[in-house]
Amino acid sequence: MTAADGPALACATWNIHRARNAGGRHDPGNILALIAADARLGGADILSLQEAEGERHPYAGFPALADLPGRTGLRSVHVPQGSRWGPESQGFLGTILFLRPPLIAHSVAVIDLPGYYPRGAVLADVSGGPVPFRVVTTHLSLSQPLRIVQMRTLAQALNRRTPMPLVLIGDLNEWRPWGGWAFCARVAGRRLHGITRASFPARAPFLPLDRILCDVAGAVRGTAALTGPAFRAASDHLPLTARLIL
Repeated sequence: MTAADGPALACATWNIHRARNAGGRHDPGNILALIAADARLGGADILSLQEAEGERHPYAGFPALADLPGRTGLRSVHVPQGSRWGPESQGFLGTILFLRPPLIAHSVAVIDLPGYYPRGAVLADVSGGPVPFRVVTTHLSLSQPLRIVQMRTLAQALNRRTPMPLVLIGDLNEWRPWGGWAFCARVAGRRLHGITRASFPARAPFLPLDRILCDVAGAVRGTAALTGPAFRAASDHLPLTARLIL
């Protein structure tokens, strides 16, 4: 599939490093303020956060981030209990997906991914945009062999679902600009397209660990890392933004 010109959806993803800033201070309130103040994040149509909960069981959410919908108008897709890790979580293993109305998730699922450290993906079938589409957001392993297995697990889950345009967004931990074995079509089950931008480490970024990808060629446009000093100090990753035209 190839994208034609049409209405654009604003997408953003940010690994917020458990809300721990460059000085080591835990400050989720600062993360909330930065998202709410920047239209590229708080004004996005699709926003994914990673490492946005505690890193150990029960993977409890940060109270400050509970105010994000009220500050931005974004809505979490994690309303059903089954789309969260547990009653103290706001998302699934640190990954939280938000949509801006009129976008609505009419089907939400979570997928456990193999690995030593708990990993998972959030899948949402979305309507209310130019065309129905599917968002998968995740935080993949640092290990390339595990990323390959994790992407193959996702591919098998996706292949059992009704085909529709796919957006893959999050911290994919792939440093190779060309994508690496985990994102080749034979593993991922589809060709994924997108522009890479260095997003890690935030102070002097040179690795494109964070990605916004789509299986529609030419759909992801204007990809950029937000490089202001406030973002460099807030997390070890920079936020990544893009326009999505399906």
